[in-house]
Amino acid sequence: MKVALIGSGGREHAIAYKLIDSDQLEKLYILPGNAGTARLGENVNLDINDNSSVLQFCKNRNIKLVVIGPEKPLVNGLSDLLRNNSIKVFGPSSTAARIESEKSYAKKLMKKYNIPTADFVEYSSDEYSNAIGYLKSTTYPKVIKANGLAAGKGVIICNSKEEAEKTLIDIFKNKIFGKSGDKIVIEEFLVGDEASIFAITDGEKFETLPSAQDHKRIGDNDTGKNTGGMGSYSPAPIITPKILGEVEEKIISPILCTLSKENNKFIGCLYCGLILTKDGPKVIEFNCRFGDPETQSVLPLLEGDFLELLYSAASGSLNAKSIKYSGGSSVCVIAASKGYPDSYKTGYRITGFEKINDPEIVIFHSGTKFKGNILLTNGGRVLGVTSIISENNITEARNKAYNAIKKIQFTDIYFRRDIASKAIEAK
Repeated sequence: MKVALIGSGGREHAIAYKLIDSDQLEKLYILPGNAGTARLGENVNLDINDNSSVLQFCKNRNIKLVVIGPEKPLVNGLSDLLRNNSIKVFGPSSTAARIESEKSYAKKLMKKYNIPTADFVEYSSDEYSNAIGYLKSTTYPKVIKANGLAAGKGVIICNSKEEAEKTLIDIFKNKIFGKSGDKIVIEEFLVGDEASIFAITDGEKFETLPSAQDHKRIGDNDTGKNTGGMGSYSPAPIITPKILGEVEEKIISPILCTLSKENNKFIGCLYCGLILTKDGPKVIEFNCRFGDPETQSVLPLLEGDFLELLYSAASGSLNAKSIKYSGGSSVCVIAASKGYPDSYKTGYRITGFEKINDPEIVIFHSGTKFKGNILLTNGGRVLGVTSIISENNITEARNKAYNAIKKIQFTDIYFRRDIASKAIEAK
């Protein structure tokens, strides 16, 4: 079959990396793709936020399945338009995607149907004085989140009233998150280890993939600003079979049933951002798509036909037996541009690939481009240097990833030095 993959980041490179293993794949198009995906299929320079152009492309190429990577096209209704034109889509409708695009919507659903999550209040920008009053009366720390999409950066932990009031001014007055911050959610600060679970679903049945742990902060030891993610590893040892069973029973199954009840049946990848508290696992956030960079460490650990898994979900009859966990482990370390997640420069030459001869290393491209035959930086997160080993040994996988990333060179390269250290220290 002919498949169109929507997106241009490391997540999409990792998805393409698995899709091309399928005997069912006739041709893979990546819209618009990056320098890495160009070697796995055909990149198509097309505006993925122009729904009608994407639809016309899919019709002209006789596309049988569209896999949507980023959240914005989902929120903007691309999957709805394609489905209305009899094209199968792996990705939820725009209304189901509200579970990510509107945090207050997701929180209200969880409260209504008793899905474990942090207590919260919400305020819009025209309720500024009321929000300030709440911040003066509450206890700390507190977590303040932009209600809308903020590329994974719209979460700020405030340890004092002063920090919280400054954050409120930044979001409501200085518009640091634009319209996404016109409403905020203020949550209790939960204590525990975090983990990510992907559930592939046809809206009713679902299959969970190997667990992962993301590293959001820019600095070692989880310091500094939130980013889109500086690295990940899989599987996360804190997600035991018992805990996974609890997550499936008390979180994933209920939220899928809830969305169906609300006439927002969810088809695609439900991302569950979890925290393991003393009272059990609770939801930090839901996303409506694969996480980045967790995808780069999770998908390489799958054996079987990944395309069949996604196609069956999109067709309304999930074939969970099409894939299985390999039993191995993976660590992804992000090579970023210095200055990210704030301002940074691009256009620097990337070298060192030829020095990496380890077959257990795959380099996923995030922000890259070719100028002629020269590979250049083209984003804040540039590469995901990823180890994939056959045994579940995070220590060995971590060592391999760091040995490889040290050979990559470009001006202003930056990466965290402690990715996966939590898993190793927990042993």
